[in-house]
Amino acid sequence: FQRLKVEDALSYLDQVKLQFGSQPQVYNDFLDIMKEFKSQSIDTPGVISRVSQLFKGHPDLIMGFNTFLPPGYKIEVQTNDLVNVTTPGQIHHITPHGISVQNIPPATPAQHQSQLAAPASSTAGPPPTQPSQKSKVSLPPHAPISSTPNAPPLQNNQPVEFNHAINYVNKIKNRFQGQPDIYKAFLEILHTYQKEQRNAKEAGGNYTPALTEQEVYAQVARLFKNQEDLLSEFGQFLPDANSSVVRHLPVLHKSQRLEEFTNSTHFHKHGVGTESLFFEKVRKALRSAEAYDNFLRCLVIFNQEVISRAELVQLVLPFLGKFPELFNWFKNFLGYKEMSHLESYPKERATEGIAMEIDYSSCKRLGFSYRALPKSYQQPKCTGRTPLCKEVLNDTWVSFPSWSEDSTFVSSKKTQYEEHIYRCEDERFELDVVLETNLATIRVLETVQKKLSRMSAEEQAKFRLDNTLGGTSEVIHRKAIQRIYGDKAPDIIDGLKKNPAVSVPIVLKRLKLKEEEWREAQRGFNKIWREQNEKYYLKSLDHQGINFKQNDTKVLRSKTLLNEIESIYDERQEQASEESGTPLSGPHLTLTYEDRQILEDAAALIIHHVKRQTSIHKEDKYKIKQIIYHFIPDMLFAQRGALSDAEEEDEDEEGELDEGGSKKPNGVAAGGGTSPAKSKLLFGSSSAQKLRTCDEAYNLFYVNNNWYIFLRLHQTLCARLLRLYTQAERQIEEDLRERDWEREVLGLKRDKNDTPAVQLRLKEPSEWGNVEDYYSAFLEMVRNLLDGNMEASQYEDSLREMFTIHAYIAFTMDKLIQSIVRQLQHIVSDEICVQVTDLYLSEGGCGATGGSLSTQASRAAAESTYQRKAEQLLSDENCFKLMFIKSRGNVQLTIELLDTEEENSDEPAEAERWSDYVGRYLSTDVTSPELREHLAQKPVFLPRNLRRIRKCQRGREQQGKEAKEGAKKESSDNMKMECMFKLNSYKMVYVFKSEDYMYRRTALQRAHQSHERVSTRLHQRFQAWVDGWVKQHVTRDMAADSTKWLMGEGREGLVPCTTACDHETLHYRGINKYRVTYGSSSYKTP
Repeated sequence: FQRLKVEDALSYLDQVKLQFGSQPQVYNDFLDIMKEFKSQSIDTPGVISRVSQLFKGHPDLIMGFNTFLPPGYKIEVQTNDLVNVTTPGQIHHITPHGISVQNIPPATPAQHQSQLAAPASSTAGPPPTQPSQKSKVSLPPHAPISSTPNAPPLQNNQPVEFNHAINYVNKIKNRFQGQPDIYKAFLEILHTYQKEQRNAKEAGGNYTPALTEQEVYAQVARLFKNQEDLLSEFGQFLPDANSSVVRHLPVLHKSQRLEEFTNSTHFHKHGVGTESLFFEKVRKALRSAEAYDNFLRCLVIFNQEVISRAELVQLVLPFLGKFPELFNWFKNFLGYKEMSHLESYPKERATEGIAMEIDYSSCKRLGFSYRALPKSYQQPKCTGRTPLCKEVLNDTWVSFPSWSEDSTFVSSKKTQYEEHIYRCEDERFELDVVLETNLATIRVLETVQKKLSRMSAEEQAKFRLDNTLGGTSEVIHRKAIQRIYGDKAPDIIDGLKKNPAVSVPIVLKRLKLKEEEWREAQRGFNKIWREQNEKYYLKSLDHQGINFKQNDTKVLRSKTLLNEIESIYDERQEQASEESGTPLSGPHLTLTYEDRQILEDAAALIIHHVKRQTSIHKEDKYKIKQIIYHFIPDMLFAQRGALSDAEEEDEDEEGELDEGGSKKPNGVAAGGGTSPAKSKLLFGSSSAQKLRTCDEAYNLFYVNNNWYIFLRLHQTLCARLLRLYTQAERQIEEDLRERDWEREVLGLKRDKNDTPAVQLRLKEPSEWGNVEDYYSAFLEMVRNLLDGNMEASQYEDSLREMFTIHAYIAFTMDKLIQSIVRQLQHIVSDEICVQVTDLYLSEGGCGATGGSLSTQASRAAAESTYQRKAEQLLSDENCFKLMFIKSRGNVQLTIELLDTEEENSDEPAEAERWSDYVGRYLSTDVTSPELREHLAQKPVFLPRNLRRIRKCQRGREQQGKEAKEGAKKESSDNMKMECMFKLNSYKMVYVFKSEDYMYRRTALQRAHQSHERVSTRLHQRFQAWVDGWVKQHVTRDMAADSTKWLMGEGREGLVPCTTACDHETLHYRGINKYRVTYGSSSYKTP
């Protein structure tokens, strides 16, 4: 019976998971069976029976389960799927009809106790009769992995568990809660015994303990008088001292049990002792609860004798390797010696631990993914290396990826289509490895066969092969033979080495047959792999397309578009409230129409879908066409589209009139009136249409939610169409550049569709024609998709083939157009939307809906009236201010959500009076007709005011005469000051470029009188500042040098000149004027 390792259990679990990959419930049921056995709900025969039923039809898994059965148990699978289970003393025959039991005579008097190693928990232990000198590791009380604490202490002759000892100590503490002296005396007895046992171990047999187990039992019996349950339970830990228990316990475990018990009492007494602090430090150091649980699992399987001391150190190395202090304490506690570990395992295992201890983050870097091993690292030995291997193979740089496939980071994970491509490559690689390994073995054995053919019979009998089988590698050929012969491979290899003359031809023939079989399979697989690659290649490159469709559906919802601008509006309001100021004015969103030519394509797609909607009335369809072909181009300063089917509608309506009444020859109904088509025109000649030729202009439109959502979706449609159009143009340029390069450099001339991929038959010729036709083909595919003549998957694949990774932007084009048509249907049928449109048309005649940017100020009053009417109309929903601005050839759409909550709360009569008042205030005639009539009957002017008014009137008449005579004076009409009032805040704002002036008659006379006084004061102030500055910064020498330089004295290198100083008076102050004379020229310098 060999000791099992954790790898055996994990390998078996992997086989189960792989075998039942499509049936995860089977794997989960197997884990449940193992959990039930661990909790002792079922015994070993029950486990074997349930596993045999679960893995029915998979004899390899049933036979593999024998590895984990204790001695005396064995499972055999017959050819007819019958299962025989051999247990100590019985044979169970498991058939579909039931289980039959056959008794067999016992071979030996020793009865092996059932003990099963559960792969689910990775445990496998030796039989209990084997001696164990291994020390146990005490787990902390909060460890999540432990045996059941309330389990009976003795069951199936298993050792008393550590948790049972702790529970027993707790029971004593609770029983004698009012008598703490008894509890302390009990602990002193156990600590004394533990100390004696430790001294005996250290002395190595030369020391006789002063306190034996019988004496311990006697002292505890005196202490626990009249407590029979406690005493009998304590006897389980002292088998030699209790005759009732000694017959059922192996003697080899008695000291170990008492040792565990004393250790538990020591742990219980010192709750914050060394061990407890160690586990607490480990838990804090690992930080992750999952890592801490895995660390405790390692200790559990060590206590269950599944792994050795050295293997435990290797298992905990990833957890404690980064914490040398904790790791050294742990090794000292185990009594682990480094030399014994290195001797018991190959050097490869030892170097693994060293490699895991390297801190790669501090090593030398090469790019992002490679680190250099430190010079202190001991390279593992490789006996098969040649000088060429040492020269070319890498022994320094190791891969150190910055992320893994298990990362939760979205961009680091492969898509499902990439997984298909990777899986095909993995399968192709694995098959290539199998074929190349098999071919290499065939070549080696053919060489051996040729060599044997040249030998005599005696030489052939003496000829032997080594472990390389005539080649250079021990591994490659051994794997090739194992792949073909399976479990019989060791015998075949042994035959090849001992008797190559007989075995080599047979094995070589089998290898060649497999070579042909696998090559044929490879040809079949190549077709499958090619189909999968062609199917998933373009999808694997499209990383954005997968998430784009889901996200775009949410982004284009009406609620999302409204929430976007409302959130911006709320942010401004909060910012204004925090700063205790007025909210910032201006647009909340700014959208750009980069190319107005793309409007025609967008309009064609929208109208194409509108025509095929049976739920929209003919009248509404015609209104939608006018909005798309007339209104939207007018707002965007583009050319109007033609209403192509207006005549068809006329004909249809005329046909209807033939049935219901008479019709005149000119097409007008007998009842009179105009043509139906012309009577429906909403935007005959709007003011916006006249602004198309202006360079700097704007259009103003106040709208509700439906208009806002429609224009947002319309701008999105235009932007996406333009993006695909730009990509198509870019691909056309690249194709032309490539063909020009091939013609000039390579001298090749190929057709537009004749690409290298088509020539190599790696790709079928494109069904959409040349690259120049891609954009028009895309528009046609969108129409087919809207009509239901094309599947969405085919549409997406076609787009990917045309526009590669840039195609994802058009995947939801049909959903976008459908949303636009829904909003248009609301616009032409909803009452509020119709009123919004009518208000725009009525205000457009007053010049309130836009015009030239240079004359925007002159329309402020009319635009304010338009805004006030729009806010009153849209009092129950959002009101948006849209401005289509054309500047420098670009068109921008600005959107501002207006605050309609702060409306005037006055009565309608009061609002009308206020409006009349503002109108009279801003008008040129400051008096109303009623006031004029009243003043004509009874004037109320003072005489002095009347004289001033008459004098002012005479002055105006005189100015008018002078203007007529050609005086260069501006008319008083052009010098008027203009102002406006804001209704919300009642603030007065002056109009830009309007001005007025005031003149006081005595101002000039008073200025002459005060001129001397003011000039003197200003000069004195300036002179005082100059004198102070000169005193602080200018020395006497500097002043003298400056004077000499000014007078032209004592300076070498200057042109000879003469300087004269004249004194003059200017503005009541004396000044100096200097005159410089250069020969015949003179310069006057003030």
